[in-house]
Amino acid sequence: MSDTSGTSRNWFAQGGQAYARFRPEYPPELARYLAALSPDAALAVDVGCGNGQLTRQLADHFDRVIGLDPSADQLAHALPHVRVRYAGASAEHMPLPDGCASLVTAAQAAHWFDLPRFHAEVRRVARKGAVVALVSYGVLWLDGPAGERFMHFYRDEIGPFWPPERRLVDSGYADLPFPYTEQPAPALHIRQDWTLDELLGYIATWSAVHRARETGQDGILHRFADDLKSLWGGDALLRREVRWPIRMRVGIV
Repeated sequence: MSDTSGTSRNWFAQGGQAYARFRPEYPPELARYLAALSPDAALAVDVGCGNGQLTRQLADHFDRVIGLDPSADQLAHALPHVRVRYAGASAEHMPLPDGCASLVTAAQAAHWFDLPRFHAEVRRVARKGAVVALVSYGVLWLDGPAGERFMHFYRDEIGPFWPPERRLVDSGYADLPFPYTEQPAPALHIRQDWTLDELLGYIATWSAVHRARETGQDGILHRFADDLKSLWGGDALLRREVRWPIRMRVGIV
């Protein structure tokens, strides 16, 4: 990151390409766990797949994977895999035949769904004994004064710009209706060693950041970026550990 504030400002004007570049990768243990729980490896369906981060990992364990998302911009930056097919579709209208899926996942997406219609579609496309998993990851953890400044930004400064659905993510979807035979889920984390640029690039993908910019509150973002730069420690290229807890609701149809 350069010494000019202009560079940090540019991070807050990114689109789908930034989402694909900076969203943290799920650990391979997640796809491995879901595959082991599924009745077979015929077909996994990743709903609200975004740029396909979990979709592609599922392809290491299933014969076929279908990633569905209504956003053309997200799908344009989706990660290719020989066993993955992407399609523009919503969670409430899956272009799939009845009883075809052994696994249905929704990663960091279920809070946007019309849940009764989504669950009806899951029951239609899932085969008997199929697995359903709503996956989310919580607020990131960063140690030291930089972590304290981040939490102030998250809770007090950018907090008012989050849509109401964000609280569902922070709670790990604990309050969502989940009409399946629920299964215990392992304790997993996402872990990254990121530079300051990479962390700011990730934060730039937040819907709350987009809303703050749309309402002319760029100053909140720039002050945060400047403060974090001063607290990062040493060179801005220094890599620091960033972690997110993974939370899941997992069930059997």
